[in-house]
Amino acid sequence: MGICTAWRYVSSVDLIDLEELASLGVRCLLLDRDNTLVPRDATVAPPEVAAWLDRAREMGLGLCIVSNNFHSKDVERSASELGCEVVHHAMKPAPFAIWAGLRKMGVRRDQAVLVGDQLFTDIAGGSLSGVRTILVRPQSTKDLWYTQLFRIVERRLLKDARFKGEASEGDDHS
Repeated sequence: MGICTAWRYVSSVDLIDLEELASLGVRCLLLDRDNTLVPRDATVAPPEVAAWLDRAREMGLGLCIVSNNFHSKDVERSASELGCEVVHHAMKPAPFAIWAGLRKMGVRRDQAVLVGDQLFTDIAGGSLSGVRTILVRPQSTKDLWYTQLFRIVERRLLKDARFKGEASEGDDHS
């Protein structure tokens, strides 16, 4: 399994099966913010994402946003609104902030899953840190200019990936 190969592929965060994760011993979700929880062209998470996070919390799962976003106030506001701990300035794919999130949440690597929308930051970072990863489709087509370049390569790498909950077989990862 390569560094950019996710453990699971799910079309959106709210379709991740929390009961399955809990049955596998997962106690903590490490979550990317931009285009995973909050669309890049919005300031708040969609209601279905907030409801999914509420269910996770009710099940006793720890929640921690691990974000590369350098706008600390935006990330902290989202974390507060969504009831999550936070580690910002993560610099994924470097594993250090992910390890900091694990320490903050008091869990081992095998008890956590990192959820994100980018292969080269989230999935690679999760792999390098030793946690399982779930790749979700980005919530918005709006991205930073350099992320748009990475998306071109991602689409090629994900050409044959099957996302649970996909709208249709012909969708591409964009």
